[in-house]
Amino acid sequence: MDVLVAAAVAVPVFVPFATAPQVTPLGVVVNLGTVVPLVWRRRAPFAVAVVVACFAMGVSLHHRPGQMLQYGALVAIYTLADLGRYRWQRWGFIGVLVASIPPGALLVKGNDAGEFMFTLLLPMTAFLLGTLARTGRERSEALVERSTQLERERKALEREGAAEAARAAAEERARIARDMHDVLAHAVSIMVVQAEAGPVVVRSDPDRAEQAFEAIAGAGRDAMAQLRRMLGVLKEERQDSDGHRHGARAPQPTIGALPGLVEDVGRTRVRVRLTTEGERRDLPSDTDLAAYRIVQEALTNTVKHAGARTAEVRLHWHDHELEITVTDDGRGQGAADAGWRRGGDGLIGIGERAAACGGTAEAGPLPGGGFRVLARLPYAAAVTA
Repeated sequence: MDVLVAAAVAVPVFVPFATAPQVTPLGVVVNLGTVVPLVWRRRAPFAVAVVVACFAMGVSLHHRPGQMLQYGALVAIYTLADLGRYRWQRWGFIGVLVASIPPGALLVKGNDAGEFMFTLLLPMTAFLLGTLARTGRERSEALVERSTQLERERKALEREGAAEAARAAAEERARIARDMHDVLAHAVSIMVVQAEAGPVVVRSDPDRAEQAFEAIAGAGRDAMAQLRRMLGVLKEERQDSDGHRHGARAPQPTIGALPGLVEDVGRTRVRVRLTTEGERRDLPSDTDLAAYRIVQEALTNTVKHAGARTAEVRLHWHDHELEITVTDDGRGQGAADAGWRRGGDGLIGIGERAAACGGTAEAGPLPGGGFRVLARLPYAAAVTA
């Protein structure tokens, strides 16, 4: 490309050689000096501009032959303004050039006003055009860099969004798994206990046998209803622009459903009592659900592992937290080994549910026998979730 530019400049430079009254070897050399260095104009724009300017001054002073326009010098000045590496090189060169033109044009060459302005404005115009080209290129590069940066940021946000969605999905799967465990374990435990008692009393106490079978059916129906509600969570209710509905979210059980839960468990051989202390408060939805599930799992553990005859669920509404205590008179150490200490999903889930609401939970055998589950759930902790 630079060779073609040099060749294009050489044509008008050497045309005067055909009609010049006098051609000297020095004239040939200084004219060549304004053309040949242009081959390296992109690699060393400042050095080429200095060299070409010196030879152009020689052409102007020697004038055997001269040039109508200093084509090589104008190309070198444009290239320096466009591609010059350092600001001081660009502005220093044009400053020296503009300062040297008036004495040379007026005192040495004897130009009139029109010739002087022509000689002064030509290099300044070439420098201005080169500066505009440089500015446009830098602006384009800045836009490309900005676009690339925005694309990187967009991809980073997409990756973060995907990671966040994956974490949310994992948490939701874990929550649903805990809920399904709570529901199925509770229902199956009641059904197994009642089914074992049924054959024993079916002849001796038909009424009690009928109650056992009713308890089995009720536990099954309740489990099915709660499973349907949990499956409904997977199909959130939404409505598109056409007004079509895409599934429904059914309400989850809350602490208000504990009397029914206690009644269901009471149909087994374990007699359960529910007591409440303090003034009831409104709970966040996740805390409300957690309270129900904690009691449900604690009672399930009592029915499955404790061998208890009685149990008590106590809700104590403090100023800043709800305290839930579930105790029984069964085999405390046996229940602990079967559930909490061995890492059972149910009792461990109690701790996870309490922690998710900003609360705490503990469980273990009582000194005089029996087992206790104690959970403390703050009223406002889940609001920030």
